[in-house]
Amino acid sequence: MLTEEKTTVKKKRPYLYEVDLMRIFFIFGVLLNHTTTTFAQQMVATSGWPHVLLNSTHLMIHFTRMGFMFMTGLVLTLNYYRRDNWPSFFKKRFAGSGWPYLLWNLVLMTFAVIVGIGGFSWSNFGSTYLDAILHGDQFYMYYILVTLQLYLLFPLIVKLFKRLPKAHNRILLISFLLQLGLMVAIKYGLPHVDHSNWLWWFRSYGVNVFTYQFYFIFGAYTSLHYQAVNDFIQQHIKPIAAVTLTLGVGTVVYYAWNRNWLGLSHTAAVSPHQPYMLIYDTLMIIFVFWIGKCYSYWRQHGVWTWFEKFVRNGAKVSFGIYLDQTIGLTLLSGLLSLISVPDWALLLLIPVGYIFVVAVSFGIAWFCYRIPPFGIMIGRPQVHLFKKKGMVLHDHTNKETITTTKKQYERTTD
Repeated sequence: MLTEEKTTVKKKRPYLYEVDLMRIFFIFGVLLNHTTTTFAQQMVATSGWPHVLLNSTHLMIHFTRMGFMFMTGLVLTLNYYRRDNWPSFFKKRFAGSGWPYLLWNLVLMTFAVIVGIGGFSWSNFGSTYLDAILHGDQFYMYYILVTLQLYLLFPLIVKLFKRLPKAHNRILLISFLLQLGLMVAIKYGLPHVDHSNWLWWFRSYGVNVFTYQFYFIFGAYTSLHYQAVNDFIQQHIKPIAAVTLTLGVGTVVYYAWNRNWLGLSHTAAVSPHQPYMLIYDTLMIIFVFWIGKCYSYWRQHGVWTWFEKFVRNGAKVSFGIYLDQTIGLTLLSGLLSLISVPDWALLLLIPVGYIFVVAVSFGIAWFCYRIPPFGIMIGRPQVHLFKKKGMVLHDHTNKETITTTKKQYERTTD
C-alpha cells in the first residue's frame, strides 16, 4: 500500500553578509564622528587651522546617524514583516532595547559621578536619571529613545506597505518629499519661531521619531525590494559614487556657507537635519550598501579569515558598541587632558585616539556578549527566563523564511 505524507520543509534564503558589514561601517563611523569631536574640544586655538579643518570636515562623516536609522528599518522589516504577531514583537523589542536603555543610563551616570564630570552628583542623581530616561539626552541615548518610538509605529508601517502593494515607489517618494520639507522647515523656519511653549517632543526634534521617518521607510522599502534595489545600485554605481564623493567634499563648502554666510553656530552648521544632508546621507547609505555587497562577494572569493571574523563579531555587538561608547570617549578625553601638545599634534593623534575608542568600546561590548548575565546590557541576554519554544531571540540578517510542501511517499505492506 502507498501512503502519502506531507512534510513541511523550511528553506532560508542566503544570509545577508552585506548587512553585517553595513552595521559595523555605520557604528565605527559613529565612533569616528564622536572621536573627532573629542579632539576638537581639546584644541586651544579655536580659530587655528587644525580646529577649523576638523570642524569643517565634520559633516562629511555625519551620515552615520541616518545610516543607523536606515539599518533599523531594514532589519526590522527583514525579521517581522510576515510574522504579524505584534504582542510578541512588542515584548521582545521593548525588552531588547528597553533594558539596555535603563541600565546604561544608570551605569554611565554612576560612572560620570565617580570620575567627576560636571553636572552629575549623588545629590541630584535620582532626578537627573529620571530626566535622562524621559528625554534621552545623555550619553548619545537619543537613538534608543527614537527606536522605542519606532516600535510603536512599525506595525503601521507594515500595514501601509501591505495595504498598498503596488504603490511602494510612491510611498518612498512621498516619504522623501515630506522629509525634504521637514528639513527645510527645521533649518530655515524653526530658528525664527518662538517654540518655548511647545511640547518638549516637538521642540526637541532630534528625539522625535518623525524627524527620521524617511530613513525608516527607506530601510523597509529596501528590505521588501532587495533584489531590485541591488540591481539598480549595481547598474548605476559609477554615477552614484561620483555624486556621493562630490557631495562629501562639498560638505566642507557647505559648512563654510552655513558659518560665514548664514551666520550659524557650529552646532547648527553641522546639524544632520539639513536639506543638503538629506541628499548626501541617502547617497552615502546607498554607497555603503554597495560596499556591503562587495564584501559579500569578496567573502565568497577568499576574504581574509581575520577580517571575516572581525566583521561577523563586530556585527553581533554593534548595538553594544553604540551603547558603551561614552566610556571610551570619556577615557580618551581624560588622557588628552593629561598631555600638552600643539593643536596640529592633536590632529595627527586622531588615528591613535580612534583606535583606542574602538578597542575599548568593542572590548566592553564583547565582554557583555560573552559573560553572563551582562548580555542583557547589549540586548543579547544569555539567560532567558521567559523564553518560549522556538522563539527567535535576536535579529537575523537572512531573508525571510519560505515554507514549501513536498510529498514523501512511503511503501508499506499489509
